[in-house]
Amino acid sequence: MTLGFIVGKFYPPHRGHKYLIDEARRQVDRLIVMVPHHPSQTIPGEVRKAWLEEIHPDCEIDLVPDELEDDSREWAEFTLRYLGFAPDVVFSSEDYGPEFARLLGARHVMVDRERRVVPISATRIRAAPLDHLDFLEPCVRAWYAKRVVVIGAESTGKTTLAGLLAERFRTEWVPEFAREHWERKIGRWTPGDAPPSWSPDEFLEIALEQQKREEAAARRANRVLFADTNAFATGTWHERYRGVRDPRVDAVGARDKVDLYLLTAPDVPFVQDGLRDGEHIREWMDQRFAEQLAKGRTPVARLSGGYAQRFAQAVAAVERLLGMVTPHDEPSS
Repeated sequence: MTLGFIVGKFYPPHRGHKYLIDEARRQVDRLIVMVPHHPSQTIPGEVRKAWLEEIHPDCEIDLVPDELEDDSREWAEFTLRYLGFAPDVVFSSEDYGPEFARLLGARHVMVDRERRVVPISATRIRAAPLDHLDFLEPCVRAWYAKRVVVIGAESTGKTTLAGLLAERFRTEWVPEFAREHWERKIGRWTPGDAPPSWSPDEFLEIALEQQKREEAAARRANRVLFADTNAFATGTWHERYRGVRDPRVDAVGARDKVDLYLLTAPDVPFVQDGLRDGEHIREWMDQRFAEQLAKGRTPVARLSGGYAQRFAQAVAAVERLLGMVTPHDEPSS
């Protein structure tokens, strides 16, 4: 049985790394990929390990401390101690590879050293990740995609705005799962039954499902993902219907990744669609959302005025977030 070995930070893993690992795996019976990690790295080693395990389920991914200098002899000695044996073949795309393999007593195979097959590097990706998303697998893309959440009281244009923004920026958006959940409940209700209500466990289910759907959509996003509310917002909806907050729901919301909140003011007419019941507390909801958002560090853009004004304000805020100049901003020739 032939044992192959690769070592690298994969910071982050990209299509060049995938090509390296795929080529190595094709040539050996067993492949071990060692990932050194250090607390100073902004992408935790555990996250990179999980990504590589998803991308390469037929490889062994080992996470080790990154405590050595860039010295091939030290790394060779560490590798022999860690593995307890020498691999048969070392694969790399770097100049250190041949000497590292010799010190291990292994054969070396160089893969795409000149980056002709996959012209990218982790350094370039870290410098401008949103410019190189095509070189990233979906799970890694999701890490870098900017998350923008539209949040606000009932009937303030959140759903329409999220959809329009996704269309404007040619990307994905996540509808509000709570509405879908409520529509199903209403659909099962008959006049002879007790009126449907909300249970605490339902809010937890909604928060978890909303977050799950957002994570799935982030894998397909083009630079930015829009969401109509999120798990964090579900905590305030629990407070609105149950009178208190639920620590379980708030704990889920605390895990949300958000780069920008768009808070829609309740200064547009309330539109009754047959499901809404919060016209009388829109101001309270707006205040509670503002109070909760003020406790965090995520930027908040307040949207007010007519729907066209809100859209323009939202587009400007997202463009600032992305550092973009879009076609309609360019001077005409």
